[in-house]
Amino acid sequence: MTETIKITLVRSGIGKNKKIRQTLRGLGLTKLNKTVELKNTPAIRGMIKKVSSLVKLG
Repeated sequence: MTETIKITLVRSGIGKNKKIRQTLRGLGLTKLNKTVELKNTPAIRGMIKKVSSLVKLG
């Protein structure tokens, strides 16, 4: 059984640079207040760290 992480987009990616917007899309966060559940892997952790000011874990 693998652990999962719940991530919610709480701030918009509008006005951010292209890499930040692409990272949000890669995480599956396309709309405000959308929550996704992803596997807890080092790659996903790195993506979350990159957009940590826009998302909430929980």
